[in-house]
Amino acid sequence: MTVAVETARPTATPRRGLSRTTTMWIGVLAVVLVVSAAREIADNPNLTSTGTFGVMVRTAAPIALAGLGGLFAERSGTVNIGLEGMMIMGTIFAGWWGWQLGPWVAIVGGILGGVIGGLLHALATATFGVNHIVSGFAINIIAPGVARFMAGLLFVDASGASIDGGSISNSPGISSPIGRFTLPILSGGDLFGWKSPDPLGWLEAREWFVISDVAGLLHGLTTGLTLDIILTAALFVTAGYLLWRTAFGLRLRSAGERPTAADSLGVPVIRYRYYGMVISGALAGLGGAVMVLFANRYQEGQTGGRGFLGLATLVVGNWRPAGVAFGAALFGYFQGITLRTSPEKLVLALLLVASLGLFVAALLAIIRRQWIPVFGFLILAVACGWIYLIASRPNNQFVYITPYLVTLIVVSARGQALRPPAQAGIPWRKGMQV
Repeated sequence: MTVAVETARPTATPRRGLSRTTTMWIGVLAVVLVVSAAREIADNPNLTSTGTFGVMVRTAAPIALAGLGGLFAERSGTVNIGLEGMMIMGTIFAGWWGWQLGPWVAIVGGILGGVIGGLLHALATATFGVNHIVSGFAINIIAPGVARFMAGLLFVDASGASIDGGSISNSPGISSPIGRFTLPILSGGDLFGWKSPDPLGWLEAREWFVISDVAGLLHGLTTGLTLDIILTAALFVTAGYLLWRTAFGLRLRSAGERPTAADSLGVPVIRYRYYGMVISGALAGLGGAVMVLFANRYQEGQTGGRGFLGLATLVVGNWRPAGVAFGAALFGYFQGITLRTSPEKLVLALLLVASLGLFVAALLAIIRRQWIPVFGFLILAVACGWIYLIASRPNNQFVYITPYLVTLIVVSARGQALRPPAQAGIPWRKGMQV
């Protein structure tokens, strides 16, 4: 007699809360609604204008490239504090080659300058085991001196006289512009000599709630883009594919996550850390070249700390290309409204955006059943709203540090949700068990 025994099937654990994708789209919708409402209440069309988003793109591009460079370095296991120095090397080479040979060669020069810095950092860290932070800061200290020395050799003659308007602190102008692109059909770009209509510009001019704000964003992202900015966008798409869809990307990430396991499978870990640093330096140097092309020349101190801001976007973006792009766009947007709005209107608009945004953040926390932050968000929202209502002549002395302050707040808020590469910054030698 055979007795059938029924095996108990494990019951699926019910999923709590919303999926990550759903939460992301809710967050995007919430941001659009908040900014649209702020634009309506504050009567400040510059909050979502084409010009503001155009400045955002231009400002964000070099920061995003620096952050993407840091992403490749840390995914391969090397902490790259030297992004600022590599950008500086990119600016001096781009200014030199652009003056002599034009804008596209300036891009090649910028990449070469960054690669030199990346190879130096890889030699110090991957080969000689120097502490990554110490090596990175050394590059940041050395690069400005190298740039000034090169400028003295290249842009002034033996008697100290200027060559073609150059000096020890700036290069001569680049011989020609790199070119611009405006999307046809949607943003009024030329199509084989025909001036196409501009429906996005028309929608923006109507000042309709949400619709005009989204049209302003899309118009700013597709109007008057220089070709180096389009190259930057293409590099982000390529980076995402390369890191997560190719064998090269898998090996590169394994060198930063589990180098011993990767080595046991035949991955040359040190070589891949060199690859990561070469790509990192190239991207940082390209970021320097983008700034040179915008200013039409190399200028001393041109980077202005954007390499460090790139590191901040790397943290904000949780070591992923899309996140890095978001972090850079956030900084660029606040830089844009800072430049295009009077200080008094800007302070009031920011208070209003902060108040509405905190209320939305509290709502999202309730949806995700994260009860602890709710009361803090609500208290801050009420405080910002109260200041907005009573502030007739707001203090604007901190207006121009707004982009940096926003970046700092976002980095701090993201601290609990980050997942950096496990072995980034930890020295490794063949045979080590880590």
